[in-house]
Amino acid sequence: MNAPVILDRRSVLAGGGALIISFALRPAAAQEQRAGSRPKLPGSLATSPYLDSWIRIDADGRITAFTGKAELGQGFRTAFQQIAAEQLDVPFDALKVITADTRLTANEGYTAGSHSMQDSGTAILNAAAQARALLIAEAARRFGLPADGLRTENAAVVAPDGRRLSYGELVAANILHVQAQPVSSLKDPASFKVMGQPVPRVDIPAKVTGGAAYVQDMRLLGMVHARVVRPPSYGAQLTECDTSAIEKMPGVVRVMRDGNFLAVVAEKEFAAIKAMQALAAVAKWQERAKLPNQNDMASALTALPSQDFTILQRSNPSVSGTKALEATYTRPYQSHGSIGPSCAVAHFVDGTMTVWTHTQGVYPDRQAIAEMLGLPPESVRLIHTEGSGCYGHNGADDAAADAALIARALPGRPVRLQWMREQEHGWEPYGPAMVTKLSASLDASGRIADWNFAVWSNTHSMRPGGAGALLAAQHMARAFAVPAPKPLPLPEGGGDRNAIPLYNFPNAHVVHHFIPAMPLRISAMRALGAYHNVFSLESFMDELAGLAATDPVEFRLKHLDDPRGRAVIEKAAEGFGWKPGQTAPPNRGYGFAFARYKNLAAYCAIASEVEVDRETGRARLVRAVAAVDAGQVVNPDGITNQIEGAIVQSSSWTLYESVSFDEARITSIDWQTYPILRFSAVPDRIDVHIINRPGQPFLGAGETGQGPAAASLANAIAHATGKRLRDLPLSRKRIKEAIDA
Repeated sequence: MNAPVILDRRSVLAGGGALIISFALRPAAAQEQRAGSRPKLPGSLATSPYLDSWIRIDADGRITAFTGKAELGQGFRTAFQQIAAEQLDVPFDALKVITADTRLTANEGYTAGSHSMQDSGTAILNAAAQARALLIAEAARRFGLPADGLRTENAAVVAPDGRRLSYGELVAANILHVQAQPVSSLKDPASFKVMGQPVPRVDIPAKVTGGAAYVQDMRLLGMVHARVVRPPSYGAQLTECDTSAIEKMPGVVRVMRDGNFLAVVAEKEFAAIKAMQALAAVAKWQERAKLPNQNDMASALTALPSQDFTILQRSNPSVSGTKALEATYTRPYQSHGSIGPSCAVAHFVDGTMTVWTHTQGVYPDRQAIAEMLGLPPESVRLIHTEGSGCYGHNGADDAAADAALIARALPGRPVRLQWMREQEHGWEPYGPAMVTKLSASLDASGRIADWNFAVWSNTHSMRPGGAGALLAAQHMARAFAVPAPKPLPLPEGGGDRNAIPLYNFPNAHVVHHFIPAMPLRISAMRALGAYHNVFSLESFMDELAGLAATDPVEFRLKHLDDPRGRAVIEKAAEGFGWKPGQTAPPNRGYGFAFARYKNLAAYCAIASEVEVDRETGRARLVRAVAAVDAGQVVNPDGITNQIEGAIVQSSSWTLYESVSFDEARITSIDWQTYPILRFSAVPDRIDVHIINRPGQPFLGAGETGQGPAAASLANAIAHATGKRLRDLPLSRKRIKEAIDA
C-alpha cells in the first residue's frame, strides 16, 4: 500500500476547488449564536454547521462527502455515499467518501453507540440537500430563470429549454461555505433511485481479494517494523533489562526503554519479532497484581465499593402481585477477540506526527497522543484506516500510541507497530464483568405487577481523550495516571444501558450500582451494558411467562404499548412460524427476545431455534429469524449485514467467551484459552426482515441485535433442556451440568 494522498486547504485551493475550509478556522461566535434562539441543527450539523464540512464539489466536477466517523465494517461508507448521491442527484459512482481524519473531517468524537447514521448520516443527508438547493439557486441566477422551474440530474442543473450547467461550473466564491439551515428540502422517498437500494459495499472487494484493505496492509517507503514487550501483568515494574545483545542482532535499528515501556525496531518484521522475543527473555519484572477469584465473580463484583443510582422509580399502589420470582444473572469479562491484532503506522517529520490508526475516535486519540508526546494537537494528525476486526475499544488506540512514541525517536522513518496475539488478548480493555439481580411478581391476571432490576458494573468506556487512557503513557517513566472512571449519562448510559425496561409495568424500580474501580482493564465493547442487561431482562421475561403459563410472545405483547416495538415482535414471530404452545423436535428448543437499543435507537426482535447435544452439552444455534426497524432504510443489505453479524457475534459471546485469569495474570492469551465461535457452529440460516420507515429519522442498527440474540439463544436452550442457565457463557460444561443435575 502506498502512502495515502494527503490533502490540505492550500493544495485544494491551488487545484481550483474552493469548497473545503479548515475546521479550526471557524469562529466560536457561530457556536454561541446557535446556542441562542436558532433551532438545533440536525445530526452532527449541530456541532459542525458549515456545509463544506460535509460536501465538497470541485471545479472539475469531483464530488466528495466527508464524515468524522470511522468505518469499522458497518458499511456506512457505502450508505453515506448513497445518501449524498441521492440528495445531490448524481450517480453513486460519481462521488467518494472520506472518513475520519483530523485534518480533513469534522470532529464527531467516537464512532460508537450506533450513532453513525443518526449523527453523520443525518448531517450528510441535510447538507447534500441544502447544497443541491444552493446549486439550483446559482443556476437560476445565471439562467435568469425561477429556481422552481429547474431540475437536477447527473450532477447538473437543467433548465426547461435544455440548457444545463454542471455542478463543477456552478461552484464559485465558496457558495457551500455557509451555515446549514435547520430544515432542508429533502427529496421525496418515493422518488429515490439510490437510497433504499442494496448497493454493494465499496469496502468489500479489497477485503475478499487480498487487496490493501487494512492498516495492517500498509507499507510505506523506508518503513521499519516495531514490536513492544509488555509487562507480564498489571502493575509489574521493570527491574532489570540488559539490551546490549539485542542491539547487536541482525537488522535491529533501535531498542527503546522508557520506564516500563520496552520496544524494539528492525528493518524487517520477522527480525523485529525475534528481537522482541529476545528482549522479553532478558527483561526482569517485579509483579504485584492481585486479581479476584474468577469462579465467584458475582460475589467479587457485588462486594466492590459502588455508587448507587436509582434510575427508574414507578409506583402504583393499586396494583400488587401474588406470584413472585427472583433471579441473578452474570456476565464474565469478555475480549473483543479481534482476528487481526492491533496495528498502527506513525511518521514523525518536521515536528509533525502523522498516525494511521484504526481507532474509533481520531480527535480524542489525537488529544491523548499529543499530551503523551508533549506536542500541540495541531502538530498531530490521525488518519483513520480500517483495522482487521473490532466493534469497541480494543488495542487500536494503544497501538497508535506505541507507534507514535517509537516514531518520535526515529524522525523521518515511518514506523509500523504490530501487536502480537498474546498482547492483544492479554492487554486490550475488556468488556466489563456484570451482575444483575431481578425480582418480580404477577397479579391474578398473569400480568407483571412489580418489577425490580439491579445492575452492578463499571463505566464501559475508558476511551482516550487524555493520555492516561493509553498503555504507553501509563508505562513511561513520566507515567500518566489512568483517569477516574465515570458513569456514562442516561438516556444512553453505559453499564445501565437498556436496564430500564421498555415494557409497561405499573410498579418498577431500577438501580445502577456503579463500580468505579474494577480489577481488570475495561472499556467499551459492542452494545456496552445493553448486551447483558437485555440478556437478563429478556431471559427473566421468559421465566415470568412460564410462571404465568403464557406464550412468551403473547406475554411480551401484553406488556408493550410501543406500536413499532409490537410490529417487530409480530414480524419476527411470523417469519419464524412461531405458534403458542409449539413443540420443538427432540433435543431442540425455540426462544424469543426483543429490545429497542438504548430505548431510543433501532428495534429488534429475534426468534431462535437451537440444538443441544445432551451427551456433551454442546449447544448450536440452528436458525434465527430477526425483525428490525431502523427508521428510513438507506441500504437494506447493510442493515441485514449488521443484524446477521450481531447474531453470530452475540452467539459467540453467549456460548463460548470468557476472559480467564489467575491471582496475578491474564491466562486467556490465545484462541485455545479464549475460544470463539468456529465456522462449523455458524447457524444454518439467518433471516432478517426489515421494516422500512420512509421519511423517518435514521435509527442506529449496529448494536441493536446483541442483547436480543443472547436472550433468544438462552431461552431456546432453556426450552430444549428444561433447565434455565443464568451465568454467561452458556458453555457446554454448564449446560451438561444443568442437564445432569
